[in-house]
Order: sequence, then structure tokens, then C-alpha cells
Amino acid sequence: MEFNELLEKRRSVRKYKANTTVDRETIEEIIKAAQQAPTWKNSQTGRYYVVTDEEKLKEIKENCLLSRNGINAENAPVLIVTTFVKDWSGFEKNGSPTNEAGNLWGAYDLGLQNQNLMMKASDLGLDTLVMGVRDEMATRNALDIPSNEIIMGIIALGYRDIEPAAPKRRDLDVIAKFI
Repeated sequence: MEFNELLEKRRSVRKYKANTTVDRETIEEIIKAAQQAPTWKNSQTGRYYVVTDEEKLKEIKENCLLSRNGINAENAPVLIVTTFVKDWSGFEKNGSPTNEAGNLWGAYDLGLQNQNLMMKASDLGLDTLVMGVRDEMATRNALDIPSNEIIMGIIALGYRDIEPAAPKRRDLDVIAKFI
């Protein structure tokens, strides 16, 4: 698929087809694409907790996803919890932050990786939804996520059951300043 076509095709999908699965090889291919994103000093601090087990999916959807996210991800056959190792990306070897951004660099790097993940999923005919509204401690406990990792979000992965409309984007002169 051409890159511009891929950009236009990708949507945040809030309704997934029921009774579908995504095979492990496909998920691994998607995560390998995420790994290709650049990171601070090649730190590669992003981590992915891939949930496909039906019981664990139910637990995450019912106990960890807040607001409407549990409903939005209801039929998604895969949930991917995304984290990064804190105090590494954006930090010197002595542990001091390189600049005022500190751990924001880890979040930035993970965002780049997650974008690759979502674009690869779309390229393979799958759809995603990034969900940041979640119960951090319930998620951490459900998946045994270590305390040195910051949980950023949960990505639903599956096949769309609806065709979402393209969201309106701000005009270029609102978001870009040419000097």
C-alpha cells in the first residue's frame, strides 16, 4: 500500500468484529515494525504486553479500561499494553536527566514506536484504538508490569466492524509556523 493511502486509511476504530482472532506471527510482525522507530540514543525502552488469552482479555476490559474504553474494545481479540522503562531514555549514565524533558523522552520514543505499530497493523488490514484512560494499578497488577516501567496506554487490535468517518484536521496555518 502506498504511504499516503495508508495514512488516509488508518482510523481509531471503536467497534470490532466479534469472534475473530489475530495469529501470533502477525502480531510479532506488527511489534517488529514498532521496533524500527528511532529512540533516544538507541535506548529502545518501549515494552509491549500482548494479551490474547480470553480470560485475561475479559479481565483487562472489565477492570482496567475506564470510561467507554471497555465498550470500545469489547470485541477486539488483542489488547497491547504499552510501557517504557523510566529514567533511561533522556537520562545520562549517572542518572541525571539530559534536559528538562526527562522521562518525556521515553514517552516520546514510545509514541513513535506506537505509530509504527498502528501503521503496520493498518498495512496488514487490521485496525487499532489507543486508549489512555485506564486504571494504572489494576493494569500493572493484572499483567505483572514492573514498577520501573511507566504504562502509557492500551492499544486494541482487531478488524473493524464499522467504517469510521475521517476526522476533520486543523488547517495547516493553525499548526505550522513557517519562518
